Amino acid sequence: MKAIVYTKYGPPDVLQLKEVPKPTPRDGEVLIRTYAATVIAGDCELRSFKFPVWWFWLPLRIYMGLIRPTRVNILGQELAGEIEAVGRDVKRFRKGDQVFGPTEIGFGAYAEYRCLREEKALAIKPANMTYEEAAAVPTGGLNALHFLRKGKVESGEKVLVNGACGNIGTFAVQLARHFGAEVTGVDSTGKLDTLRSIGADHVIDYTKEDFTKNGETYDVIFDAVGRNSISRSVRSLKKNGRLLLSNPRLSNMVRGPWTSLTSSKKVFFAFASYKTEDLIFLKELIEAEKIKSVIDRRYPLEQTAEAHRYADKGHKKGNVVITVGHGD
Repeated sequence: MKAIVYTKYGPPDVLQLKEVPKPTPRDGEVLIRTYAATVIAGDCELRSFKFPVWWFWLPLRIYMGLIRPTRVNILGQELAGEIEAVGRDVKRFRKGDQVFGPTEIGFGAYAEYRCLREEKALAIKPANMTYEEAAAVPTGGLNALHFLRKGKVESGEKVLVNGACGNIGTFAVQLARHFGAEVTGVDSTGKLDTLRSIGADHVIDYTKEDFTKNGETYDVIFDAVGRNSISRSVRSLKKNGRLLLSNPRLSNMVRGPWTSLTSSKKVFFAFASYKTEDLIFLKELIEAEKIKSVIDRRYPLEQTAEAHRYADKGHKKGNVVITVGHGD
């Protein structure tokens, strides 16, 4: 099968199209013919091994390979496709099912085939989505849902999403609106119209205005970027407000618990656990036309390096999609 392989860390050019063995499903696994994958920030960071959160570096380097990627050399963290074969004892799926889900720590979506265990967060693709649209849902959607639930967002509350036009941010805006919140999206100039199109009540251009200095306060601030200090963000919270950090710096992880202990304001950060029931929840919202994926650009599998090059610039709106096959 064809796959995008990398054998060393570095710029997008390290990603090479190669022929690799096609996997065979083991007991409890399904073999998925991949039709679409995505390029998210985590893929670019793993490719280059440059992380804004430096304490990730050593444990991930040990897992991936100290000198070069040895444990995992096919990236890609979410996919959509069709089940081609099932292993023994698989009960939830059958051949021909159209599915979507995250690949999690095993990665491997940049390939024509990928085996996943059926008990993982894997679900039937939303009926009203293409494979490309569905592939862009799992990582951003599940992370956004995880944090908004941690923050216990309620109807009528004011929610600000910083980094609102990223793959997590676009779902955070829509889910917060679905939960009944009044939502402010923060991002750069060229992304504001996209935020309005997905339901943001208010938008802030961070190149012109600092939301921590404009005097506005919020019940919940969801920082999907992680560049602001806790003290600055906490000042923009109302009494009993909640700060949600999906990409915390080490200093924020130290100060967060102290802030939660010594004030009425709470700081939450924790890795999202990907659950099938949560993916099905997102699917149901999609089919009810309550939320949707945002796609900026599409690239064929052989142009994955170019897709990474574009994503590295930091200008993408929502998601960059890799089309692997011709399912639609």
